Amino acid sequence: MTIPDKRILNFAGFLMCAALMGYALYAQHYLMLEPCPLCILQRIAVVGMGLVFLLAALHNPGGVGRFVYALFLVLPMSLGAIVAGRHAWLQMLPEDQVPACGPGLDYMWENFPLADVINMVFRGSGECADVDWQLLGLSMPAWVFIAVIALGSIGIWNNVRRV
Repeated sequence: MTIPDKRILNFAGFLMCAALMGYALYAQHYLMLEPCPLCILQRIAVVGMGLVFLLAALHNPGGVGRFVYALFLVLPMSLGAIVAGRHAWLQMLPEDQVPACGPGLDYMWENFPLADVINMVFRGSGECADVDWQLLGLSMPAWVFIAVIALGSIGIWNNVRRV
């Protein structure tokens, strides 16, 4: 069995990120699962990965460029894994340890400095601890964690390989 070329795998990575975002929008607009601030950050990470995959597929770099695209995947993959991991951890907390519900992300952006917004988002809130959706016993943030680690790892491997 031969491994598809880099361009095809990068485009497949882009399609997977697009599918993840498509399902997130479906869950929001049709299943009426309103995203919390941590969900929004996870979406940003997935979109970032998708853009890197798309650019790598279009550019199809060789030489040093392949390492550059691999490095560009590390940032959104890391951000996505950290945020999704934190979100999944919040969902596993006992009810008495869940942080109180905070203001929405739009309100925070309009009324607080960026450093405060980032701090408040990463602390999470009560709404972030709600588990409204599960598949095979894992919540959506747990699946996002798995997806960004898997896609990012495959993307990094794909872009640094020689063939």
